[in-house]
Amino acid sequence: MRIAIVAGERSGDMLGAGLLRALKQLDPDLVAEGIGGSGMQAEGLQSLYPMELLSVMGIVEVLSRYRKLRRVRRELAARFLGNPPDLFVAIDAPDFNLGLEKILRRAGIPTVHYVSPSVWAWRGYRLKGIQQAVTHMLTLFPFEADYYRDHNLPVTCVGHPLANELDGRGDTRSARQALGLVAEGPLIALLPGSRHSEYSRLTPLLVESAAWLLQRNPAVRFVVPLVNPGAMELFRDAIIRTKLDRSRFALLNGQSHQAMAAADSLILASGTATLEAAIAGKPMVVVYKQAWLTWQIYRRLVRVKHVALPNLLAGEQLVPELLQSAATASTVGQAALEQIEQPDATLANRFQQIRESLRGGGNALAAEVIQKIATEGRTGG
Repeated sequence: MRIAIVAGERSGDMLGAGLLRALKQLDPDLVAEGIGGSGMQAEGLQSLYPMELLSVMGIVEVLSRYRKLRRVRRELAARFLGNPPDLFVAIDAPDFNLGLEKILRRAGIPTVHYVSPSVWAWRGYRLKGIQQAVTHMLTLFPFEADYYRDHNLPVTCVGHPLANELDGRGDTRSARQALGLVAEGPLIALLPGSRHSEYSRLTPLLVESAAWLLQRNPAVRFVVPLVNPGAMELFRDAIIRTKLDRSRFALLNGQSHQAMAAADSLILASGTATLEAAIAGKPMVVVYKQAWLTWQIYRRLVRVKHVALPNLLAGEQLVPELLQSAATASTVGQAALEQIEQPDATLANRFQQIRESLRGGGNALAAEVIQKIATEGRTGG
């Protein structure tokens, strides 16, 4: 089997790596090319462009790279049309991938979209384009599958792989020991996001929030998993600029799951990491900041009450969401302080319910669906 596959950010690369592993178990001679990060490349993907090119979020932010992204999509389309794969797999990144999927599907190449666009939450007008572009949708959440069935789009809910892979709250002491952290005392994990646009906006807020917390509770320490050397340098510079004690911060190269396991509470960017934290059973404060114009457009289009995935899945606010102007050092710091000093005893059970609802076939089921569609495409079935 020969597939084309494109992922646009760290969470997509993690899903893609697991999917490629599962596909290779079904077909050891699998050939895959497209765009992916280090995880997918370790599983044999030939990445034709750096994944970081696609790792951008927000309307204004995307416009700044529009010409380059359009050129890359045009070049990929020409390559795949010239030598058609058995199937194209798009992992999230809908603003980039849906246009490519539409071109390929019109040429007779089956397309599978893994991770539903949030069309049920905002920009519902995209549904028609999704129906034209996507042969089969793979969703992580059951309610998404119901949405597509209601709109006559072939869909399979595979659940979220992390619900099968990650343990619940786990052994905090062992996690701290593995990372070389102090065993006792309050520890907060700071996760500023994986995209450059995210961590460049959120790093100052997280460092200022840490300063606010240290003034009120000098015993607090912080563990900070960072996605790349650029993010590491940016965070280190912010600590120096704020004149904080560097020894209070353990900066890690990646290792976000380990950092979550070690922490008592998390302050993190809205996104997939919030779901990882919920599955791990960790209290969190969710923050986000966007360009002013992006935010003005977004808040007029969104149709859901909550942004954080744990809150969306629960149908109520389980964890604080502090967005845009509401996200300040004092509001973020106060919410985190309450979580470590006055823990919510019911939160662990609610997170466990979310985790159970997301269990499913995961990457193994996704791989089976993809292999079936690819085989039917080759045989004309």
